[in-house]
Amino acid sequence: MEHVHLAAEEDDLYSGYNDYNPTFDSEELDNDAGFQQAVRTSHGRRPPMTAKFPGTAIGGRALGTSFGVESSFGSESRLLKSRMPMASSMGRPMTGAVQDGAARPMTAVRAAGYSSAMTRGSTFDPLGQSKGPAPPLEGKSEDTPDEKVKILEKKVNDLIEESCLAHGHGDLQLSLDRAKEAGRKERALVRQREQSGNADHINLDLTYSVLFNLATQYANNDMYAEALNTYQVIVKNKMFSNAGRLKVNMANIHFKQKNYPKAIKLYRMALDQISNSHKEMRIKIMQNIGVVFIRMGQYSDAITSFEHIMSECPNIKTGFNLILCYYAIGDRERMKKAFQKLICVPLGIDEEDKYIPPNDDTHANLVIEAIKNDKLHQMERERKALAEKFIMTSAKLIAPAIEATFAAGFDWCVDMVKSSQYVELANDLEINKAITYLRQRDFNQVGAVETLKTFEKKDSRVKSAAATNLSFLYFLEKDYDQADRYADLAMTADRYNPAALINKGNTVFVKKDYEKAAEFYKEALRNDSSCTEALYNLGLTYKRLGRLEESLDCFLKLHAILRNSAQVMWQLANLFEMLEDPHQAIEWLMQLITVTPTDPQVLAKLGELYDSEGDKSQAFQYYQESFRYFPSNIDVIEWLGAYYIDTQFCEKAIQYFERATLIQPTQVKWQLMVASCYRRSGNYQKALETYKDIHRKFPENVECLRFLVRLCTDMGMKEVQDYATKLKKVEKMKEIREQRVKSAREGSTRGTRREGSASSVSHPEPKHSPLLDQGRDSGHSSHGTSAKGERLSAKMRALPGSNEPYEASSQRDIDASYVDPLGAPMERPKTAAKKRNEDDDFADEELGDDLLPE
Repeated sequence: MEHVHLAAEEDDLYSGYNDYNPTFDSEELDNDAGFQQAVRTSHGRRPPMTAKFPGTAIGGRALGTSFGVESSFGSESRLLKSRMPMASSMGRPMTGAVQDGAARPMTAVRAAGYSSAMTRGSTFDPLGQSKGPAPPLEGKSEDTPDEKVKILEKKVNDLIEESCLAHGHGDLQLSLDRAKEAGRKERALVRQREQSGNADHINLDLTYSVLFNLATQYANNDMYAEALNTYQVIVKNKMFSNAGRLKVNMANIHFKQKNYPKAIKLYRMALDQISNSHKEMRIKIMQNIGVVFIRMGQYSDAITSFEHIMSECPNIKTGFNLILCYYAIGDRERMKKAFQKLICVPLGIDEEDKYIPPNDDTHANLVIEAIKNDKLHQMERERKALAEKFIMTSAKLIAPAIEATFAAGFDWCVDMVKSSQYVELANDLEINKAITYLRQRDFNQVGAVETLKTFEKKDSRVKSAAATNLSFLYFLEKDYDQADRYADLAMTADRYNPAALINKGNTVFVKKDYEKAAEFYKEALRNDSSCTEALYNLGLTYKRLGRLEESLDCFLKLHAILRNSAQVMWQLANLFEMLEDPHQAIEWLMQLITVTPTDPQVLAKLGELYDSEGDKSQAFQYYQESFRYFPSNIDVIEWLGAYYIDTQFCEKAIQYFERATLIQPTQVKWQLMVASCYRRSGNYQKALETYKDIHRKFPENVECLRFLVRLCTDMGMKEVQDYATKLKKVEKMKEIREQRVKSAREGSTRGTRREGSASSVSHPEPKHSPLLDQGRDSGHSSHGTSAKGERLSAKMRALPGSNEPYEASSQRDIDASYVDPLGAPMERPKTAAKKRNEDDDFADEELGDDLLPE
């Protein structure tokens, strides 16, 4: 009971609950010097040291606690002592001791962040985050050698990357400049390392990258000498591992320079330095060696390389090259074996059935739709197309060589292909067999036609191709009914075949149903907007219909596609001439002679247009050029002769009329013009001899006899009486003949009137075979020819005469006009046939798309 304390009535039972020890006050931590020193330094993080008191027992001596209270074990009361702490035996102040008037918190009693001055309601912020962000870290100094080296290395790497990106964008000069700058920076980097004493720590990988990139950019810019020197620096440096592989690049440069022996030497040196574990690289180098041997004409050495590749790792390109080598040496049996190996080479691609979506699995359909046209599938299609191209080319190449006839060779190739993974190529080979027949002009039943007719019962694609070619063949033979039949068959098999639609339009065109032909050409353009044959023929159709503006639009569009097409430019010039715009016509013809500068027809047309514009000097220049390239054009010869007579140079006109005499020896007018030129130039003796020669060839020519009479009279020759007698006889016979003709005409007129009264009698009208316009000769229509002849005739009649009596001899002047009896050439539309392969040297040209029927 002595320990029981009874509370007095006046004591408060709840007193003391709001009191707290000032040691736990965290408000004044900022002002606590001891705490701030502990935070800033390692003062507060030193490990505690234990005070040892020798010769004493732990229970026999009072220890100073951290709070400055002296304890006695077993005592019944605690006496509050002074707040001054006791020093430890090691000289270290006791935990919680007061130094310099600042009390340091007792670690074992309270947590960090509290101080005795803490007030109620203050925010808990032991780390002092309310003061704002921490000060920034001190930056590293760039003046140190290591930092300078790192900065230079980064610059060099950035320049190499910029060089590669510039090359990827096609800017070769920029890529070379960046590579050179990277080389300069790298050399500065090496000097920096040597100055700092770190020459042993040179970055060899960076040096290798700089030199390799520089050599590559030199080669890309066709600076082969500099590239070889740079590669040589890399190869000779023994510190670069695997640098010997770069001899392949050096060999490639020598190959471009056509230094084939050096290229082979470097390829073999690179091959020796590559281990057998890199099988793919060794195969590629050997393939390059084989190609170089082909360029050198050493086919046996090339065959050795290619045969080794086909035995180790067969591929399509090597198999094709091997067939070419066997073909070059003429080994039939080995050609067959190589072809069999070629069609057995695995492509390593998936079947097309994989991309056919199943109907019941929605998720699988979405996946197949996503991968149907991805990069991998595109690569597979390209690889398959390349293989088919090589196989088709090889078959067309060796078919005429492996058997006695090309037909037997094609049949052997077709049988081999049918038993391989390329079954669908068999039909294409049959089509090429027919095309080969066409090249040999074998159109009979055992040739092209029979071969193509065998496809009438095949699948639609092959049937359409065969029918298109048959339609083209019959169109060339002018069997328009059969051409129309097979064009319909091709359209039935494949309505979207533009070549079939073009052939159908051509068969309608020859029947002069131009509106319907235009519809077929338009449909072909809707199916294939790049079909130039359809656009060309549509322009010709509008031209026939008189819709010149629409025709002009077609040919302008075609010119935008075919910038250097001579036929298109000719049609444009002809259309502008028809639209009465000679200046534009001359502009297009001037463009045309930049493409075909030696075309005499274009030059003559330019001369004609300049002549119509009154520019005689320009007209003479182009007519003279046309005569130089084609000295047999009567129109050009006639114009040049008339020009020299008009300019009083009759001696120069003689050579042109003599050439016209050689071209048309039965036309007396050219010989009369030669004699007239001699007469005008004052060479009367030569003129007399020429007239006598004409009289021997044409004894009934009145004009020749008249000039002979006058010349002999003036020259006092005895033959004048003979020529006068002959002239009278010829004139009398001519009058009698004219009277007979006149009487016959009058009699036929009366008979026609009598027959006209009988309505039962009818006369059939003559049938005109339709002709198609033929390319650029369309501008020379019959109307243009006759008009030109009339102009030249008037010019010849209006030539200035001399004061000699021979010039006013008669009212019947010599008519020097000439109208071509063969008529004017006309235009034909282009025909179309099914396109085949044309991408390689041995591929057949496409049949019909760009051919004009003769």
